[in-house]
Amino acid sequence: MSDRFQVRLAYDGTDFYGSQYQPDRRTVQGELQRALGKIGWQEGTVYFAGRTDAGVHAAGQVVAFDLKWDHTEKDLGRALNAVLPQDMAAGQVRRTGSEFQPRYDALSREYHYRILNSPIRDPLQERYCWRVWPRLDLRRMRKETRLLVGSHDFAALGSPHQPGGSTIRKIERAGWKRKGNLLVFEIVGNAFLYHMVRRIVMALVKAGQDSGPAAGIQTYLEDPASPPAKGLAPARGLTLVKVKY
Repeated sequence: MSDRFQVRLAYDGTDFYGSQYQPDRRTVQGELQRALGKIGWQEGTVYFAGRTDAGVHAAGQVVAFDLKWDHTEKDLGRALNAVLPQDMAAGQVRRTGSEFQPRYDALSREYHYRILNSPIRDPLQERYCWRVWPRLDLRRMRKETRLLVGSHDFAALGSPHQPGGSTIRKIERAGWKRKGNLLVFEIVGNAFLYHMVRRIVMALVKAGQDSGPAAGIQTYLEDPASPPAKGLAPARGLTLVKVKY
């Protein structure tokens, strides 16, 4: 009899066409299913806590699948890491209830977006950052960021994953940290719309570059029917850090 397993998955999204399976492209789900097949998994369903776009990374994606496994969770983790590609890794593995669904059971998700605010490229960081210049006004960006916290209609900053789906989301925490030239945007919410974090980052960067009166986030939240915010921050700066249950 199979058990349902919950696995924390990390991956470098650079060479993936997103997390969701596509038969003719390299995806996180496709590589995970291929690895599972090597340790006895029969064709079934692999559930993800959330989709990530092409180029987006994860340190704490959560997946679930059913597998007949007569050994320990640690043994399963070691077996998976022996057959997963080098840009993927299985972290914590545990047996869970048969009804567990990583997407619908999640209480919150945390994303980080990294910006290298420098005029000179850094080959050791730019795989995971968006390099932006001239210097950003972090004070202005933080002021805009505070407007995100709470329940809002984010229709102007993202789109639902299903047609007609709700665009209201609750943001628990949002803020910026600086370490030298590295700026890290951290945001925690119950769920996120398609492209929502990358549109928010783009709007905040525009605010940080603008020497005139700050505008943007408040306008989008007050008028969700307004034209969608233009531009997406590059995928390479975004990481799904944690999913809370």
